[in-house]
Amino acid sequence: MEIFVGADYRGFEKKKGILVFLAGQGHDVTDEGAYEYNEGDDFNDPAIAVARAVRENKGSIGILVCDSAHGVTIQANRFKGIRAAHCDSVESAKLAREHDDANVLCLSAHFMDEDKMEEIIRAFIETDFVNLERRVRRINRLDEREDYD
Repeated sequence: MEIFVGADYRGFEKKKGILVFLAGQGHDVTDEGAYEYNEGDDFNDPAIAVARAVRENKGSIGILVCDSAHGVTIQANRFKGIRAAHCDSVESAKLAREHDDANVLCLSAHFMDEDKMEEIIRAFIETDFVNLERRVRRINRLDEREDYD
């Protein structure tokens, strides 16, 4: 599977482990930054890079890591066609894929160790979307736009 991975400084060390883990599983992995530890860098840049890469490469997935995972989740979801899910358990990762066809997994560097991350990543990768009409309808509505005053 083609997988794009990104993290800010808080997720930088754990991202390195994720890259090794995924490559060891035989996946085609691309590091979308940060490429060096820079304390205080912004989560936005790697989240934008991963979201764009996933959007441009059909069938791929993304993995993002930051302190809480909230910032990268919010940023990635700004992109049409991206369904980023902050998952903190195997069960939440499976549901994100089965029910919402999530294509970007967001993980917290603060609240998870590497073993837990690997379990969640494995579940996310190995779980398929359960293609029901109501789910497809709901997913299609995610990209609707509305102007707000």
